[in-house]
Parts: sequence; structure tokens; C-alpha cells
Amino acid sequence: MNSLDLPGRPQDTRVVVAMSGGVDSSVVAGLLKREGYDVVGITLQLYDHGEAAHRAGSCCAGRDIEDARRVAATLDVPHYVLNYEKRFREAVIAPFAASYLSGETPIPCVACNQTVKFADLLATARELGADALATGHYIRSRANGAHRALYRPADADRDQSYFLFATTQEQVDYLRFPLGGMAKNAVRAMAEEMGLSVSGKQDSQDICFVPQGRYADIIARLKPEAATQGDIVHIDGRTLGRHEGIVNYTIGQRRGIGIAAGEPLYVVELDAQSARVIVGPREALETRQVTLRDFNWLGDGAPETLPAEGMEVFARVRSTRPPGPAVLHWRDGAAVVELLDGETGVAPGQACVLYSDPGDEARVYGGGFIERSRRADEAEAALARLRTVSAHG
Repeated sequence: MNSLDLPGRPQDTRVVVAMSGGVDSSVVAGLLKREGYDVVGITLQLYDHGEAAHRAGSCCAGRDIEDARRVAATLDVPHYVLNYEKRFREAVIAPFAASYLSGETPIPCVACNQTVKFADLLATARELGADALATGHYIRSRANGAHRALYRPADADRDQSYFLFATTQEQVDYLRFPLGGMAKNAVRAMAEEMGLSVSGKQDSQDICFVPQGRYADIIARLKPEAATQGDIVHIDGRTLGRHEGIVNYTIGQRRGIGIAAGEPLYVVELDAQSARVIVGPREALETRQVTLRDFNWLGDGAPETLPAEGMEVFARVRSTRPPGPAVLHWRDGAAVVELLDGETGVAPGQACVLYSDPGDEARVYGGGFIERSRRADEAEAALARLRTVSAHG
């Protein structure tokens, strides 16, 4: 076995590296080249970058493609740019806009990994005769019986496992993540030592196709109906004001709601059908249970074989929060997760990612997208009354 847990010598092992033009994937290419692997770099052009090419902190823009080319030339590895704009528009941007329009809070980076990067690019890597596809993600992968399993990375501040929960077992077996055991500062130092022009490049932060960070503008352009006005309604039934479109709000939001009230109010629910923004006190946000769709299981066995009392796991409903204690149940063909400590600001469309424990080396069990959540009984009853009134219009 070589350093990638693949049979054969590095020089006899072809690895495609997904090169985004950033420091992380550039170092991956450099590391593998240094170890003697047959490295092929591929960069995806995902959208008509336009002004995004001038936006610091935006990934996959025109400048990033040029950066990837320069790195490949420095490392003396073949490099190809594939135009996946149409596929990206269909598989990521359009569903993103539709999801927001329906009152959800989507995560386009997960959809991109699911479709363009780990499906289409992976297929291309296989066509090129590659033994593996390597990326610069901060997550660990290692052998687990006849397959491989995912684990949180050594650098907890760079943990990207939340965005990779939907990676299938077949994909996990083919993918390699050489930076999983490294810290970001060590990666930057290595880029500098390799003489890579991107060693000091800023990390990407925005959603790549939203160069100014204003997703509502993108959605309004794609879906003009997103600007439909409606009422801002208190959870107790009072109408407090008007809004300019539910896409301007997210569940859990407190600032910028656009109403004056004598108490702190939060966005509790987005009623897309009636174009209503429902607000209430913080306690109305507390969520104890979520039902997941598109569930992807990476644990041992099958979710259908879970015990009746459920399986103890740790769940993460936002990338910025640590995993909390939870119980996973399989009910009527769906994954249901009890959040034992409760959570606030839980929105449909968000991911719920499951882990073996709360530690830095926890195994990733997979997860799914939140289809619906259950609040505390009082809030749940109030929301049910509002839905009934809305249905009878």
C-alpha cells in the first residue's frame, strides 16, 4: 500500500486533484507530486464569473482558474479546465433559488459536492484512469473493513465534515483527503516552501456564485416572484407589519426584521404559501426533534436495523455549532433525530449531520436535510393554529 492506501507504487498510481485555485487544493497537488504520484489537475468552471473575478474571498471565479493554472505549471503537472456551467446552473443554482422561495435555508455547497464535484468530476476522474480523486477538504478518511470511513479533521477550526455528509459510500471509497491530518497554518507554510503563488491567498468565504454575499439579489433575478410582499405576523396571530419578500429572512433572525416591538422578536417560521413571515419570542425557536429527507447513512449496518429505542449519536444542525447529544430513530422509512439539549434557529433545508461522539476525531455517520422540525408544545400549537387560519384563508 502507498500513502493513499492504494496498491502499487506512487509512480504507478494516477490521482486526479480537484484544483480550485486556493491554497489547500494546491498543496494537495504539490504533496502528491512530491511523493511521486501521477498527478492530473482539474479545475471546474462553474459559472460565468463576471464581477466575481474581482471579489476577494469568492471561490471558483476567473482569477481562481488562472491561479490553478499557475500552480499546475509550477508543479509541472498536466492541468485541465472543464466547463460545468450548465450542470452547475441546473444542479446547484436553480435548486438553491427554488429552495429559498419555498421558505427553506439551503446549503448550496452540499449540493455542489453531491452533484458536480463528487459525481460528475469523479466520473471524469475514472474516465481518465485515475485510481483516486483527491481534494483539499479538511476531513479525514481511513480504512474501515472493506470500505473507508470519514472522520473529523485534526484542525477543528477548518472542519468541513458538515458539508460532506451526503458523500456516498462508493464516493468515500474513491476519494482521498490528504490535508485531514494537517493544520491550516502548516498547509500555508508548505505552500510557501513549495514556491506556490497562492501561499498567502485569502480563503473563500462567500457562496461562490453570490460574489457580493447578497443571495436575495440572485434569487430575485432568477425568480422574480421572490419579491412578493406579505404580512409579518406574530405567533399569537397579530399582524405587525409588511415585508418585501420572504427570501430576505431566515429562521432565527432577530435584526433587520423591519418592525418595532416592545420585546425582542425572532423569525420563527416562513410561510411561503401565504407569503408570511411569522415572528415570536426566542423560546418559540426551541426545537427538540427534526425529520430528515435525502438521508445518507455512512455508519455500519443499515439505518433500518436500528434498535427500537434508537441509536445514541451527536448531531450538528449548523456548521458553526458543535455536535450535541441526540438519538437517531428510523420511523416509517425516515430518519428522525431527537435533539436532547434542544436547538434554536433550525430551518427546513439545513443539514443535520450525525457523529459518533463530540470529539475532534469523531466518525461521520452521515445525515440528511431537515424536512420539518418540532418545536416545544406551546409554540407548535400556536403555529398549527396559524397554518389552519392560512389554509382557510
